[in-house]
Amino acid sequence: MRCPFCRNDDSRVVDSRTTDDGTAIRRRRQCQDCDRRFTTLESASLIVVKRSGATEPFSRDKVLVGVRKACQGRPVTEDDLALLAQRVEEAVRQTGLAQIDAHDIGLAILGPLRELDEVAYLRFASVYRAFDSLEDFEQAIALLRVEREQHTT
Repeated sequence: MRCPFCRNDDSRVVDSRTTDDGTAIRRRRQCQDCDRRFTTLESASLIVVKRSGATEPFSRDKVLVGVRKACQGRPVTEDDLALLAQRVEEAVRQTGLAQIDAHDIGLAILGPLRELDEVAYLRFASVYRAFDSLEDFEQAIALLRVEREQHTT
Protein backbone atom coordinates (compact mmCIF):
# COMPACT_ATOMS: atom_id res chain seq x y z
CA MET A 1 0.00 0.00 0.00
CA ARG A 2 1.45 3.36 -1.02
CA CYS A 3 2.09 5.87 1.78
CA PRO A 4 -0.06 9.00 1.26
CA PHE A 5 2.71 11.17 2.78
CA CYS A 6 5.94 10.10 1.08
CA ARG A 7 4.52 7.84 -1.69
CA ASN A 8 6.70 4.89 -0.62
CA ASP A 9 5.24 1.53 -1.70
CA ASP A 10 6.22 -0.35 1.44
CA SER A 11 4.05 -0.26 4.56
CA ARG A 12 3.22 -2.71 7.30
CA VAL A 13 -0.12 -3.42 8.97
CA VAL A 14 -0.19 -2.31 12.62
CA ASP A 15 -3.85 -3.13 13.40
CA SER A 16 -6.85 -4.65 11.57
CA ARG A 17 -10.56 -4.49 12.44
CA THR A 18 -13.77 -5.25 10.65
CA THR A 19 -16.22 -2.41 10.16
CA ASP A 20 -19.55 -2.30 11.99
CA ASP A 21 -21.48 -4.21 9.34
CA GLY A 22 -18.63 -6.62 8.61
CA THR A 23 -18.35 -5.80 4.90
CA ALA A 24 -14.93 -4.17 5.07
CA ILE A 25 -11.68 -4.23 7.01
CA ARG A 26 -10.12 -1.11 8.50
CA ARG A 27 -6.34 -1.33 8.68
CA ARG A 28 -3.85 0.95 10.45
CA ARG A 29 -0.59 0.96 8.52
CA GLN A 30 2.85 2.36 9.13
CA CYS A 31 5.15 3.46 6.34
CA GLN A 32 8.51 1.66 6.40
CA ASP A 33 10.26 4.76 5.08
CA CYS A 34 8.84 7.83 6.90
CA ASP A 35 7.28 5.94 9.88
CA ARG A 36 4.01 7.88 9.59
CA ARG A 37 0.75 6.03 10.15
CA PHE A 38 -2.36 6.01 7.99
CA THR A 39 -5.66 4.14 7.73
CA THR A 40 -7.00 2.13 4.81
CA LEU A 41 -10.44 0.66 4.28
CA GLU A 42 -10.54 -2.55 2.28
CA SER A 43 -13.62 -4.27 0.92
CA ALA A 44 -14.27 -7.02 -1.59
CA SER A 45 -15.66 -5.61 -4.79
CA LEU A 46 -18.90 -6.98 -6.15
CA ILE A 47 -19.69 -6.29 -9.80
CA VAL A 48 -23.25 -6.12 -11.12
CA VAL A 49 -23.85 -7.26 -14.69
CA LYS A 50 -26.79 -5.38 -16.17
CA ARG A 51 -29.14 -6.66 -18.88
CA SER A 52 -27.25 -4.65 -21.49
CA GLY A 53 -24.03 -6.43 -20.52
CA ALA A 54 -22.58 -3.31 -18.93
CA THR A 55 -21.00 -3.73 -15.51
CA GLU A 56 -20.86 -1.49 -12.45
CA PRO A 57 -19.93 -1.88 -8.78
CA PHE A 58 -22.72 -3.04 -6.45
CA SER A 59 -24.34 -0.12 -4.67
CA ARG A 60 -26.47 -0.50 -1.57
CA ASP A 61 -27.70 3.04 -2.29
CA LYS A 62 -29.18 1.92 -5.63
CA VAL A 63 -31.09 -0.82 -3.81
CA LEU A 64 -32.37 1.81 -1.37
CA VAL A 65 -33.50 4.14 -4.16
CA GLY A 66 -35.50 1.41 -5.92
CA VAL A 67 -37.09 0.11 -2.76
CA ARG A 68 -37.80 3.62 -1.44
CA LYS A 69 -39.89 4.33 -4.56
CA ALA A 70 -41.92 1.18 -4.00
CA CYS A 71 -42.45 2.13 -0.33
CA GLN A 72 -43.54 5.70 -1.02
CA GLY A 73 -46.57 6.53 1.11
CA ARG A 74 -46.30 3.26 3.04
CA PRO A 75 -45.66 2.94 6.80
CA VAL A 76 -42.00 2.03 6.29
CA THR A 77 -39.17 3.85 8.08
CA GLU A 78 -35.72 4.72 6.76
CA ASP A 79 -34.33 2.26 9.31
CA ASP A 80 -36.51 -0.48 7.80
CA LEU A 81 -35.19 0.38 4.35
CA ALA A 82 -31.57 0.43 5.52
CA LEU A 83 -32.00 -2.97 7.16
CA LEU A 84 -33.59 -4.37 3.99
CA ALA A 85 -30.72 -3.05 1.85
CA GLN A 86 -28.22 -4.60 4.27
CA ARG A 87 -30.02 -7.96 4.11
CA VAL A 88 -29.99 -7.81 0.31
CA GLU A 89 -26.27 -7.02 0.21
CA GLU A 90 -25.50 -9.83 2.66
CA ALA A 91 -27.54 -12.31 0.61
CA VAL A 92 -25.81 -11.25 -2.59
CA ARG A 93 -22.33 -11.44 -1.04
CA GLN A 94 -23.07 -14.86 0.47
CA THR A 95 -23.29 -16.27 -3.04
CA GLY A 96 -19.50 -15.96 -3.08
CA LEU A 97 -19.55 -14.65 -6.64
CA ALA A 98 -17.47 -11.68 -7.77
CA GLN A 99 -20.07 -10.83 -10.45
CA ILE A 100 -23.82 -11.05 -10.13
CA ASP A 101 -26.65 -10.35 -12.56
CA ALA A 102 -28.88 -7.38 -11.82
CA HIS A 103 -31.81 -9.81 -12.14
CA ASP A 104 -30.49 -11.81 -9.18
CA ILE A 105 -30.32 -8.66 -7.08
CA GLY A 106 -33.99 -8.02 -7.87
CA LEU A 107 -34.81 -11.54 -6.73
CA ALA A 108 -32.87 -10.94 -3.51
CA ILE A 109 -34.97 -7.80 -2.90
CA LEU A 110 -38.37 -9.45 -3.39
CA GLY A 111 -38.32 -11.73 -0.32
CA PRO A 112 -37.36 -9.16 2.33
CA LEU A 113 -39.63 -6.56 0.73
CA ARG A 114 -42.60 -8.93 0.86
CA GLU A 115 -41.94 -9.43 4.59
CA LEU A 116 -41.65 -5.68 5.13
CA ASP A 117 -44.74 -4.47 3.22
CA GLU A 118 -46.95 -6.42 0.82
CA VAL A 119 -48.16 -3.35 -1.07
CA ALA A 120 -44.59 -2.16 -1.63
CA TYR A 121 -43.74 -5.70 -2.71
CA LEU A 122 -46.50 -5.62 -5.34
CA ARG A 123 -45.34 -2.23 -6.59
CA PHE A 124 -41.74 -3.42 -6.92
CA ALA A 125 -42.72 -6.77 -8.43
CA SER A 126 -44.98 -5.07 -10.98
CA VAL A 127 -42.02 -3.15 -12.37
CA TYR A 128 -39.39 -5.84 -11.80
CA ARG A 129 -41.44 -8.64 -13.32
CA ALA A 130 -42.98 -6.31 -15.93
CA PHE A 131 -46.65 -6.93 -15.15
CA ASP A 132 -48.65 -6.37 -18.35
CA SER A 133 -52.20 -6.85 -17.19
CA LEU A 134 -54.58 -6.97 -14.27
CA GLU A 135 -54.28 -10.74 -14.36
CA ASP A 136 -50.59 -10.45 -13.47
CA PHE A 137 -51.54 -8.42 -10.37
CA GLU A 138 -54.35 -10.84 -9.52
CA GLN A 139 -52.00 -13.80 -9.68
CA ALA A 140 -49.44 -12.08 -7.47
CA ILE A 141 -52.13 -11.11 -4.94
CA ALA A 142 -53.56 -14.63 -4.95
CA LEU A 143 -50.09 -16.03 -4.26
CA LEU A 144 -49.62 -13.59 -1.36
CA ARG A 145 -52.97 -14.67 0.11
CA VAL A 146 -52.09 -18.35 -0.14
CA GLU A 147 -48.72 -17.74 1.53
CA ARG A 148 -50.35 -15.67 4.29
CA GLU A 149 -52.90 -18.43 4.96
CA GLN A 150 -50.13 -21.03 5.15
CA HIS A 151 -48.27 -18.93 7.71
CA THR A 152 -51.36 -18.45 9.90
CA THR A 153 -52.34 -22.12 10.01
